[in-house]
Formats: sequence, structure tokens, C-alpha cells
Amino acid sequence: MPAAAFCFQEAGQRYQQDPLLLEAIGIWESNLRPGAVNHNRDDTGKIISSDYGVMQINTDNANRLVRLGLIKRPEDLLADACFNVQVGAWVLARHLRVCGNTWRCLGSYNAGFHPSARQENKRLRYAQGIRVIYNRLKALGATPGNLAIR
Repeated sequence: MPAAAFCFQEAGQRYQQDPLLLEAIGIWESNLRPGAVNHNRDDTGKIISSDYGVMQINTDNANRLVRLGLIKRPEDLLADACFNVQVGAWVLARHLRVCGNTWRCLGSYNAGFHPSARQENKRLRYAQGIRVIYNRLKALGATPGNLAIR
């Protein structure tokens, strides 16, 4: 198993985020797959960015980590699932500081802050999806790590 069950707990503690919420994001984003890579395309099909690992860290954030010297290239986010979860918690915490600790704001993790109606719709759909997963996990009495990173 590439990551221990404590990844979500540790990231949640460090960034003051609910570990179960972080795990719900990981389920939505990658089905908890450390090696997941997805490409985002514009309307013409051209790749405009990529997302990496369990938490699907976007190229913009990956490049920030490169500039900070924490990784050498975006693909390094695939090497350590726990580090990827830490980065996801860091990104989420930064977003929530901007727009508040709300479900609507949580949608910015996936759809950013652009004020267009299209992006607002993406934010709301994303937040609804995460909320469904989160509520299911809570109803099952899940604790972070019951669903191990694959």
C-alpha cells in the first residue's frame, strides 16, 4: 500500500481540515489512486493543465511547489501519496481562507475562483458531489483510512 491510513489524519491536523472531508475529496478526485493523472482541455481539445495523484493537484499548484523547491517537476506529486494529500489539504485551506468555510467555497478546489456562471455551476456541482460522499462516509461511521489509498 503506497500510503498509510494516517495520511488524511495528519494532513487534516496540519491544515485544520476535517480528515474525512479530505478523504471524500480524494475519492471524488482520483478514487484514491496515487498514480492518477488527468488532463484538462480547452474547447478545442488542447491540454491546458494536468492534475496529479490522489488529490489531483493541478499544474498551477504543482508549479508553485517547484518554485518553492519542494518538488523538481509536477510528476513528482505521484511519488508520495501522503505528500500529495498534504498538498491537497494545503490547497483547500488556502481556498477556504479566501472565500470562507462553506460548501460553495469548497467547490473552488475543483473549479477555481473565476466569477463566470459556468465556473459557479462547476463549483456547486463539485461541492454537492463531495458532500454526498462525505455524508455517506459519516453515515457508515468511517474514519479516515478505513478506505486506504489504493
